[in-house]
Amino acid sequence: MTANKRDRQQAILELIGTREIGSQEELRQLLLKGGWDVTQSTLSRDLRDLRIARIPTDDGLRYVVNEGAEESARAPLSALLPQLLVRLDSVSHMIVLKTVSGGAQTIAHALDREASADIVGTIAGDDTILMICRSDHARERIARRLASLGIRSGL
Repeated sequence: MTANKRDRQQAILELIGTREIGSQEELRQLLLKGGWDVTQSTLSRDLRDLRIARIPTDDGLRYVVNEGAEESARAPLSALLPQLLVRLDSVSHMIVLKTVSGGAQTIAHALDREASADIVGTIAGDDTILMICRSDHARERIARRLASLGIRSGL
């Protein structure tokens, strides 16, 4: 990682840690005031790299800094899903999970850490996770488990 990237990401962490920021454009403008002229795509990559999620609050959607990659890696699935997962649906032996913007990788990481024999693997984007299950029966077991955590399902 270059010094510029490291410094820019540190500036992002400081801004999000000290202000309520609801959009990438708002964050981009604050960075610009601080001397960082970044594109939207660079900012999106930085937010993903830093594991920053945009979650709903009483005042609207806000970016939040996870307690750090190592600490968020320890967050149990049962704590993450109610905050980040919007809904899930299935196709054959696969489950598609929709999350709040920026939440997919955090949830996919938690799913991967659980190392369920029913899950072959996960692929995460910004707000969508594709979970590949070993069979239709495995998908049903996983879906029941997620539903037991209070997740709305389209299954």
